[in-house]
Amino acid sequence: MTWGLRRSLPLLPLLLLLLCLAARPAARASQSCLGRQQLLAAVRQMQQLLKGQETRFTEGLRLMRSRLSALHATLSKAAPEPPAVFCPALQAPAGGRKFGTKYLVEHEVHFACNPGFELLGSSTRTCQANGSWSGQEPRCTEISVCSSSPCQNGGTCVEGPSQQRCLCPPAWSGAACQHRTQTVPPPLSATADPAFSRKPRCAQVERTQQCRCEPGFHMSGTAAASLCQDVDECEVYQAEGAPRLCAHACINLPGSYRCACPGGYSLLADGKSCEDIDECALSQDNCTQGMTCINTGGGFQCVRPECPQPGGNVTYVKTSPFQCERNPCPMDSRSCHQAPKTISFHYLPLPSNLLTPTPLFRMATAAAPGRPGPDSLRFGIVGGNNRGHFVMQRSDRQTGELILVQSLKGPQTIQVDVDMSEYLDRTFQAKHLSKITVFVSAYEF
Repeated sequence: MTWGLRRSLPLLPLLLLLLCLAARPAARASQSCLGRQQLLAAVRQMQQLLKGQETRFTEGLRLMRSRLSALHATLSKAAPEPPAVFCPALQAPAGGRKFGTKYLVEHEVHFACNPGFELLGSSTRTCQANGSWSGQEPRCTEISVCSSSPCQNGGTCVEGPSQQRCLCPPAWSGAACQHRTQTVPPPLSATADPAFSRKPRCAQVERTQQCRCEPGFHMSGTAAASLCQDVDECEVYQAEGAPRLCAHACINLPGSYRCACPGGYSLLADGKSCEDIDECALSQDNCTQGMTCINTGGGFQCVRPECPQPGGNVTYVKTSPFQCERNPCPMDSRSCHQAPKTISFHYLPLPSNLLTPTPLFRMATAAAPGRPGPDSLRFGIVGGNNRGHFVMQRSDRQTGELILVQSLKGPQTIQVDVDMSEYLDRTFQAKHLSKITVFVSAYEF
């Protein structure tokens, strides 16, 4: 508007001249008015100016119309914004549970089975860009109780219509054949108990009496009063430094021996090795509702991991029993974007004095459908109460491993926290934190 007013100012004297021409004859004759020829020249000048203004105005309109047409054509050719993609709703499998209610692209749904069932299929499924779920449909199948060998000390597992029971061998009792009727034989003299000391078998051979003992016994005493006494294999092998007869405890028996395992373990078919009993799978735990049973060497632990408390702009939501995800961050909150995007909880049972180096845990990344993955990863140990026993190193381009480098002697519980940071074109993208709890058994099996 300012430009237009400035350009119209030269027309003002011409307008005054026209007014003077239209005035009464006396005024026209005055000195203030121009002659006829002068006025005609002024009128022609004004007409030329108006014509130029009209031309420039028309050109401006034509240019504006052309630009609007080009902008309209560009917007018309642009691809319309794609609608949000949803995946079909998922249901919890029979005998199990489902965690997660969002079915948009890149959202995950997690599945877990109830006690007494095992999961077949995918425990985690991700909504993909094509509207389908990744992985396989999960199913919960009933666990065969006897498949976990619940009967100890050579007992036989028999499954009934509603529960299992153990048929125990002689001298063993209890629901899992875990109790010995007489665990350690009482101290006996050679003459007091025929089980651990007995007379030899003698025969007359060509005027000579020859005596011998049964296997597992040795001759003692004088020739006139010889006696067969039990050989304590447990003590003999231990004294001679021979290979251990038993993985845990050796019990001497008349003429033989038997291996025994500590509570929470069962004796394997070889008669000397011990195997942990999975109390969680057998529903032998006492975990309350809302807690999860974690099997450990010789026992179990009841856990209920919790997400961090809100702090500043950082808040988390629990998306599965063992994972928390960060809620969306405000655009201007750098501290929120630097906080872990996911926090996962892991529990590892380990035997005592495990040989090293041993990989214990792996972290990996994968690109979401339709998005480029990170081109650089950084791994590190960021917390815990015994970090000197572990190192975190890269095993390939997209995977890092937590490695045990110093043996751990149990029983003890160790916490170690590891993280993985993602970078794209040297720019930080996201961080993922894994909180690992290691339960070290008191035994080496």
